[in-house]
Amino acid sequence: MKSPICMTHKKQTTLFSIAGLMLAIAPLWLTLAANAQSSNPSPADWTQFHRDNMQRWNPYETALGINNVGGLELQWSKLIRLFSQSSPAVANGVTYVGSFNGNLYAFDAKTGKQLWFYATGAGVFRSSPAVANGVVYIQNSNGILDAVNATTGVLLWSYTVSDVNSVTSNSSPAVAQDVVYIGGKNNLYALNAATGALLWSYTTGGIVASSPSVVNGVVYFGSDDANVYALSASTGDLLWKYATRGAVESGPAVVDGVVYVGSVDNNVYALAAGTGSLVWSYATQSFVYSSPAVANGVVYFGSRDNDVHALNATTGSLKWKFGTGDHIDSSPAVANGVVYIGSSDGNLYALNAGTGAKLWSYYTGSGIISSPTVVNGFVYIPALDHLDAFTVKSADLFLRIQPTPTTVHQGDLLTYAFPMWNLGPDNTDLEVLNTQVPAGTTFDYIRISGTPGLGTCTTPPYGGTGQIVCHENASMAPNTTWTVRLTVKVTALAGTVITENAATMSDTPDPNLANNTATLSIKVQ
Repeated sequence: MKSPICMTHKKQTTLFSIAGLMLAIAPLWLTLAANAQSSNPSPADWTQFHRDNMQRWNPYETALGINNVGGLELQWSKLIRLFSQSSPAVANGVTYVGSFNGNLYAFDAKTGKQLWFYATGAGVFRSSPAVANGVVYIQNSNGILDAVNATTGVLLWSYTVSDVNSVTSNSSPAVAQDVVYIGGKNNLYALNAATGALLWSYTTGGIVASSPSVVNGVVYFGSDDANVYALSASTGDLLWKYATRGAVESGPAVVDGVVYVGSVDNNVYALAAGTGSLVWSYATQSFVYSSPAVANGVVYFGSRDNDVHALNATTGSLKWKFGTGDHIDSSPAVANGVVYIGSSDGNLYALNAGTGAKLWSYYTGSGIISSPTVVNGFVYIPALDHLDAFTVKSADLFLRIQPTPTTVHQGDLLTYAFPMWNLGPDNTDLEVLNTQVPAGTTFDYIRISGTPGLGTCTTPPYGGTGQIVCHENASMAPNTTWTVRLTVKVTALAGTVITENAATMSDTPDPNLANNTATLSIKVQ
């Protein structure tokens, strides 16, 4: 998503805490080979603007999808000051984002706790961070590319890719095979990722604000000279270029031998990755600064015509489009059947990738220029002066039945305890227990205890039989227990097997329903 200035409700944890990952204590540039945590992010991570597959598609996302994305809620929001248009990167449980106040921030991806910030010396405009081998790469508005230790925020090296105070800092770095590729004033640069040493540069006829993509040894990018370029990633030699009729600040997506890229001439182009020959073009009603996302044979992008477009990747024919209230410079993110994209109308949208139907939206308070990132059940988006993180709140209820005594006779009082644990990670709301007076017994009394210890029950009359429903009437924090105790009188003859069943639920989504029911049988002695 490279463009000019624009004015304008799960789950699962365990009962036990999980040990945190060890943090590197030596300077990262001395420990890259040994730092497996930083060197090997999860395949689900989103480590750079185009993501590692250069498609803006996360095929590993399973927590969020079309069936639950409508329950997205704001999990945390962090002030990062000034109008932020940098898109987040997520690696190893940390979210990195730049701000026009000049800072690169690192936040815990789940809690939003700030881990560190690094002052780049100038505003971070549209450039989005890239994370590789324990290093974060970011370009500021003075055209300086900084390499920062991903664990500590300590500067490792810097390289100037543009003239000071030139507005050429839209390009986001791409990292491949230990090389950083970045656009600057009229040039694309290839730098040694460990040292910052220049490997090569290639001069175009205009500013390179496009974010490069690197696929199969070729680096693809656009330039304000209206061309799309393909260079050898190892030497910088020109392989081909394709002339459009307007500046190309959109970052190309490269999939299955085709390059997809937008232009200020109002078109999106599909070009053969090997030759640059035109496969198809698709005309919108305005500029296309949005970088396409490609997933499952569909190309998604936004346009300044206010629409999100979805095209058949093979033919370029329109599958659907979705209208927003203002122009779109944001680039889409696709994950598990959902397209996420921001609009200058201030909304973050989640759309059905197959139909374009709106599944969810959230008004952030200002126009969105940055692009969303989707990782491990979270959606991250900067807007105005804050970074927002959304997730579907979830909690795992766990039910058991505990009898007292364990051996009973006709005429005895038998108490069933129904402890319900909230295994987290979020609060559960309005828990309900459904059970009954089991056959062979009659109702005596009922009690409720635990945290918070509130609740009401509907029961049969004393000496009666039938269903019992208990409501907790509040919420349970993670790792707390709410317990209902039912006492019944045994009326069955010796040799009879008394079977009790129970089930629990809450208003908070619970995807692990297998442990929400329990059964207990006791033989009358």
